[in-house]
Amino acid sequence: MRHITRRHASGLIASLLPAATVAQAAPLHPPGGEEVWTIPNKEKINAGTVTIITAPAGGATSIFGSDLARVLDDDQEGLRVLPVLGKGPVRNVVDILYLKAIDMGAVTAEVPEFYRLQYGVPDIASRLRYIAKLYNNEVHIVAKTNIKSIFDLEGKRITAQTDVGYYSAKVICNRLGINATFDYRTDDARAVQNIADGTTDAYVGSTGKVFFLLRNIKNEDRALHLVSVPYDKRLQDMYLPTTLTSEDYPNLLPEGGQVDTVATSVLLAAFNWPANTERYARVAKFVNAFFSKIDEFQKPPRHPKWRESSISIVVPGWTRLKAAQDWLDANSANASQADFAAFMERTGKRNVPPAEMDRLYRDFLEWRKRTH
Repeated sequence: MRHITRRHASGLIASLLPAATVAQAAPLHPPGGEEVWTIPNKEKINAGTVTIITAPAGGATSIFGSDLARVLDDDQEGLRVLPVLGKGPVRNVVDILYLKAIDMGAVTAEVPEFYRLQYGVPDIASRLRYIAKLYNNEVHIVAKTNIKSIFDLEGKRITAQTDVGYYSAKVICNRLGINATFDYRTDDARAVQNIADGTTDAYVGSTGKVFFLLRNIKNEDRALHLVSVPYDKRLQDMYLPTTLTSEDYPNLLPEGGQVDTVATSVLLAAFNWPANTERYARVAKFVNAFFSKIDEFQKPPRHPKWRESSISIVVPGWTRLKAAQDWLDANSANASQADFAAFMERTGKRNVPPAEMDRLYRDFLEWRKRTH
């Protein structure tokens, strides 16, 4: 029989004890003076955690969720941001309204109009409150070259996946009086192939450029291209004018070419919690931290589309969360400064002489009128 020393015996006893018992017996300060971490208090970590439902991995929305967590998580302040991958703008609304674990989510400005058209719900936005604009989703229409403009889609078949473009296609076509047939029960990769097969006439996607699924289309014969969406007056209260260029999509536009389109605002929205509730208090704590650090999101290495964000934007048809409005009322100068910094970054203005600053600020005010 093997002789068991005192040292071996103590190790044997430790191996037979439950893990929790061993952990309790561990010294607080191991050799070398290394710091010993402690597990956070359960009540405290739950009280300080907010969840944000985003979109499938890989797109700008999911990256924005990760950025929010990286910048705002603060153990000292008891704030933790937990991004959750979701379906996208349409079904995120349902998740914000009905999932008990979801505090906020990414939706688009035209979602209330889409819910009125598709679901027959007259005012879904009355149950939500928006916090801020995150970025722009550009509307992409891909079709064969015989289709020059969105108006050429009258009577045509359009493929647009539910949370990647159908909401924009439905609202825009309705506003422009374009009657088309929609197939939204599909995935994006198959949708593009459907154009080549002739089973559909166009694909519509509403997503932040560059949309790499479209950029990666093999279009050697140049049979496909990006279709124009003119900035019609019927769209101007909801959408912004923008362009897609050959630098964005060299496979779908000739060198040096560009096409006009429109963009919708991606918003961060929350359930309309009563102001005296625990859920409201958690979201309000997040808003205070987010708005106080908004300039940090517009610096490298964050996603470049953060330069399109705005905490002060007024969104038609939406009501701002009270906590967000309260912060803006108390910090109006800081909000304007953040928006002006975003404008300077967007226009590439750096090291501007003081003599030019007044003119640039006037340009900024005009920019705000167009984008807010």
